[in-house]
Order: sequence, then C-alpha cells, then structure tokens
Amino acid sequence: MVKFTKLSTLLASAALAVSGAAAFAADYTLTISSWAPPTHGINAKMWPKFVEMVEEATDGKVTAELKLGIAPPPAQMDLIQDGAADASIIFHGYQPGRFVTTKLIELPGYEGSAEAASVAYWRAYENYLSKANEHRGVKLIALHTHGPAQLHSNAAVTDMSQISGLKVRIPGGVGGDVGAALGATGIKVPAPKVYETLASNAADGVVMPFESRKGFKLTEVAKNVYEVPGGLYRGSFAFIMNEDTFADLPADIQAALDEKVFGEPLSREIGKIWDEIDGIGREATQSTDGNAINAASDADLEKFNAIAEEVRAKVLAEVAEAGIDAQAAYDQIKSDMAAN
Repeated sequence: MVKFTKLSTLLASAALAVSGAAAFAADYTLTISSWAPPTHGINAKMWPKFVEMVEEATDGKVTAELKLGIAPPPAQMDLIQDGAADASIIFHGYQPGRFVTTKLIELPGYEGSAEAASVAYWRAYENYLSKANEHRGVKLIALHTHGPAQLHSNAAVTDMSQISGLKVRIPGGVGGDVGAALGATGIKVPAPKVYETLASNAADGVVMPFESRKGFKLTEVAKNVYEVPGGLYRGSFAFIMNEDTFADLPADIQAALDEKVFGEPLSREIGKIWDEIDGIGREATQSTDGNAINAASDADLEKFNAIAEEVRAKVLAEVAEAGIDAQAAYDQIKSDMAAN
C-alpha cells in the first residue's frame, strides 16, 4: 500500500507533474506510473485530464503526480497490485492469457470513434464482461481503446498480399490474431521500443493507430501507412488503481470519485483524447515530406472482411468459454457505438 503525503509544493517539471492549481490545497497525492514517452498523449493529455477530473470531484482534496519509467508496460498490473504506485495505464495485449474478454473490443469491423468505443466498452463491462473478474487485485477505474490500428512501414505496402512474410511488431490480443491471418511474422516489442526496432531494421513494420505517427515518431522510421477503414484492430487499455489506496480514502471522497470520475465518465474523456491524438498523428503524416498514406483497395477490403469474420468467430468463442454471453456483449457494443 502506498501511503499518502501532504502536498506542499508543485513539482517543478511539467513533464513529471500533472497536478493542477488545486494541488496546494490537496490532502492526498496519488502516484501515477506511466510507461509512455513524456510527450505522448497518454502523459501530455490523458493523465492531466484524469487529475483535473479527480481534483474537481474532490474539491481539490486529491491530486496526483506522474512518474515515468518505474517499470516496463507488461509489469504495470503487478506494480499497482503490489502498491509500488497508486495508478497506471495497462495495455491488455501485453499479458496474453491473463485477459480474454478484453479482446472483444479489439475486433475489426466496429464503426465509430475511440470515444464511442470506450463508452460502449465500459457499458459492456458493467453488463457482461465484469463477470469474468479479470482485473481482480486492482480497482478498475476506466476502460478505453485507441483508434483504428493501421500498418506502418518504411517500404510502401499498397496491396494486402505484400504483408505476408513481413516481420511486423504486433502487440498481442486481436492484433496478433489478425497479423497471423495476414501471414505476417509477429514480433513482440513494447510500444516504447518501436522506434529503435524499426530504425535497426529488426522489423519491417508495426501495427499501431495514427497517434503513433507523432507519439512514437514513426514519421521518421515508417514513412508509409497502409490504411484499412475501421482498422486492423483496436487496442484495449485500462486505467487501474491500487485497492488499498482507494480504501484508505475517506468515504465521501470514494463516493465522489466513483460517481463523478471512475467508470463511464473517465472512459469517455480518455476516448476523446485518443481521437484527438489520432488526428494529430494523421496531420503529422500529411505534413511530413516523404510520408504517404496508402488506402486499401476494394479487393483488399473484401479479403480483409473475410479474415475479420474468422477472427470475430474465434474471439467470440474464447469469450464465451470464459463464461460470458459473448454475442450479447458484442451486439451491445455495436449498438452503443452506433448511438454515440
């Protein structure tokens, strides 16, 4: 368990502190662990939004400070469970086998923004996915997805058949299923390592959303994007919190956070930011000399739709095996996304 400390001063570095003006009056300071680069939207926009919402909901009694590099991405779940930090962001695909129901939101073929997907995701979790209890040991405070993931490579890919045989960084989850179906050789590399992996030619490409063009500087090492409408998959993320940290807060603060921040409100706001930084990544690509976006042809889309259907059937079966009404959850996600 992480003990709280009285906050008397703001940290000088904006890159390492996300506490706002209310910090001077805060009674409790949460420690946030993050694995993304300092300027990535996760740290530059998402955690500041989290802190803003927390401070507003608690009248400034709770704030947070951001610490980078405490542990690599796959270790964040255990880090929070053990109390080495109070809150973090996790990517479910980094821990294959530990999370199964989270693959449902990653399926190709959903239509809608990351905001709509994130809201639909949280609602499906409340109604169906929570029964699997996959986040046991931590307090789940938000669920969200990035935007549609595309293939980024230095050599231009203009036909889906060219993906077969490529060495591609794929993060796991549904992304791994799709990559295998396309004939790519999957390489497991955490997101912070993609730049050096591409720069050293250890991989031919990566599958990530458009925000990575800016967030991970892909405009420098993967000058071409092969774009499929709706993406090859959507990545599943969660904001999590140490259970003892939350339990040690006064009851009125717990109630305020649960009502005004955690769950759908935070999931929606983080989804909005994923959409925003996707737009920034696309603009960076279009404005950088030598970069190009190559749209999938109608023939490729027909091929991919067949692959997507096979992947959906596989994932729905996996989720059903976990004791979840997978079809009902999938149908609700599609319905909620269409309504948002």
